[in-house]
Amino acid sequence: MGGPSGASGTAAAPERRSGLNRVSQQRAEAEERQRIAEGRHSDPFAYLGGPHGPSRRVRIYHPEAAAVAFSEGTEVPRVAGTDFFEAPLPEALEAPYQVCWRDAGGAWHTAYDPYAFPPVLSEFDLHLYAEGRHWHAQRFLGAHCTTVDGVAGVVFSVWAPNAERVSVVGDFNRWDGRRHPMRLRLEAGVWELFIPGVEPGALYKFELRGAGGCGPLLKTDPCGRRYQHRPETAAVVEPPEAYPWGDDAWMERRRREGSAWQQAPWSIYEVHLGSWQRDVGGGFLDYRTLAHELVDYVQRTGFTHIELLPITEHPLDDSWGYQATGYFAPTSRFGEPDAFRYFVDYCHRHGIGVILDWVPAHFPRDAWALARFDGTPLYEHADPRQGEHRDWGTLIFNFGRNEVRSFLLSSALYWLEAYHLDGLRVDAVASMLYLNYSREDGDWVPNIHGGNENLEAIAFLREVNTVTHGEQPGTCIIAEESTSWPQVTRPTYLGGLGFTMKWNMGWMHDTLTYLGEDPVHRRYHHDQLTFGLLYAFTENFVLPFSHDEVVHGKGSLLDRMPGDDWQRLANLRLLYAYQFTYPGKKLLFMGCEIGQRSEWDADATVDWAALSDPRHAGVQRLVSDLNALYRGVPALHRYDFAEAGFAWVDCHDAEQSVLSYLRRGDAGEQALVVLNFTPVPRHGHRLGVPAPGRWTERMNTDSAYYGGSDLGNAGGVLAEPVPWSGYPYSVTLTLPPLAGLVLVGEGA
Repeated sequence: MGGPSGASGTAAAPERRSGLNRVSQQRAEAEERQRIAEGRHSDPFAYLGGPHGPSRRVRIYHPEAAAVAFSEGTEVPRVAGTDFFEAPLPEALEAPYQVCWRDAGGAWHTAYDPYAFPPVLSEFDLHLYAEGRHWHAQRFLGAHCTTVDGVAGVVFSVWAPNAERVSVVGDFNRWDGRRHPMRLRLEAGVWELFIPGVEPGALYKFELRGAGGCGPLLKTDPCGRRYQHRPETAAVVEPPEAYPWGDDAWMERRRREGSAWQQAPWSIYEVHLGSWQRDVGGGFLDYRTLAHELVDYVQRTGFTHIELLPITEHPLDDSWGYQATGYFAPTSRFGEPDAFRYFVDYCHRHGIGVILDWVPAHFPRDAWALARFDGTPLYEHADPRQGEHRDWGTLIFNFGRNEVRSFLLSSALYWLEAYHLDGLRVDAVASMLYLNYSREDGDWVPNIHGGNENLEAIAFLREVNTVTHGEQPGTCIIAEESTSWPQVTRPTYLGGLGFTMKWNMGWMHDTLTYLGEDPVHRRYHHDQLTFGLLYAFTENFVLPFSHDEVVHGKGSLLDRMPGDDWQRLANLRLLYAYQFTYPGKKLLFMGCEIGQRSEWDADATVDWAALSDPRHAGVQRLVSDLNALYRGVPALHRYDFAEAGFAWVDCHDAEQSVLSYLRRGDAGEQALVVLNFTPVPRHGHRLGVPAPGRWTERMNTDSAYYGGSDLGNAGGVLAEPVPWSGYPYSVTLTLPPLAGLVLVGEGA
């Protein structure tokens, strides 16, 4: 008995092991199915799709299917008690294959299985992105219509390295996070999935199980190129760009002329699209309507450029766009992306440049956007001493993280390339440069050298400027930087930050403080007018009277002027004469050009009704004529950034509060600027000039045409051979009260 019994036992052992293996495998597969059904599986391609193994098994998960079959008719049986279906792939089929499924109503549907497709994203893209050197991350991240193995669909991808599972959800899968879990490209922390049959216009988000199993988190696409109209927040699948641009001549000239913009007149009209003008019902105008209305107005008033407060997608109107959630998408408030392309195209075809405010300094805390994107501080710093702007209630980008740099650098370049923008104005640069910006002692983390400079942000800004200027020659990157940080607009190879221009905040504050003084006291503050020339040519400056100066209780520019109504309007006209003749490019916020009396209200519109008052119409005419003068007289713009374009005539006449200087161009072009900052007319006022002949009065802000008292110099004066204040000739002028004069010498 022992022999046969022993032989029988020896033969049975492998069978028991095989049975145990089958049970173990079944348990493992059941666990895999449960993890997928519960949205916990981090590697769905390891189980779903196929064909898997020698038996060419195909596994499909479809909670809505009553039955499933392959496209050639072979049934795919349900795994008992589950919403999974499994069968060998018929010999007649190869991946990618189609499957048919019957819904509860009995209707059949056919689609390709997403889990039958190979990875789509290139290792090169992932490598560059992970190293912080990808300049076009939006080309592979986000949602892109494409064809894989001859099948049309959309490839979705998102950076979420600490997530345990990421799914695509949308109107194509009933927003069910179990349906389309994504593949993790571990080397870059990027998740991807190609979904066949999804078309442009589909709504989508990403559903994440965050680090430590938190969530699920429902997040909009950081690289979305279009979003739903607020308050909805889903991204929209965009088709490949096919807009028929008509601005080739403009773009070619911009590339060809390169840095010639430095010698050109730049007069920028700053606009908040939501409150410049609205329709008869109080609703927003669309991009196409705004293009026609705004370009017509800007041409009539003589500005060369439009600068837009941020139109990057943002959820809150009250943020004016400065708390962005979509760094690659124009806001849907005013229309679709191609409508914004039309806006820029129309501006270019009518000779107007377009600049966009861009905000890489911080972003909002909205739970559906960038904040703690994968359950961890991903785009922001973890330490609140580095990662929070307490003043603004926002989060600070982690500029030391490679992927964040790739994201932001790609955003900057994208707006210049995809929308043909002529420049970006970078908001809140000072908050990026200083680790202790608006922080108490002990509430910030020093850099590795113990200083307060944000070395990572500095490196990022230099890279942005180097890349954008190299890739898009002729475009400008403008810094809103309010401190004395050196060399903001000097090349990076000389140690500068590399910006094209910088807002001259010091000049703006000094000027408005001085003009806010009663004229009788201005003699004691004369240095506020002259101090700026000590640093005027250390940077390439823009002279801004921006939206920031007409909100938050500051009142309008007109409100800030002292005196009675006549004096306030005269002061305002004088202010603009000073701005348009001072070295630097010009910027004026909408409404300021008509002397609007009320503070800017983003929920209303410019007070266009004020133009029925001849005095306000006069201010508007003055701004139009100053623009024409600035553009038409080379001496007023040729050397905006160079000492060769400026010389004092008399900067010491504090007692009479009179300021006079020369602006110079090439070939003897000269313009004499005289500014009387008191309401006292001054007759027989002698000033030195460098050349003989007639000096023609090209601008007098006291003209009755602008609403003034019409005191002046009968169109011009002759220089006499009487040396004065260091000049071989001189002129005798009548200085109108609270007024500016511009006289152009012969040959100018």
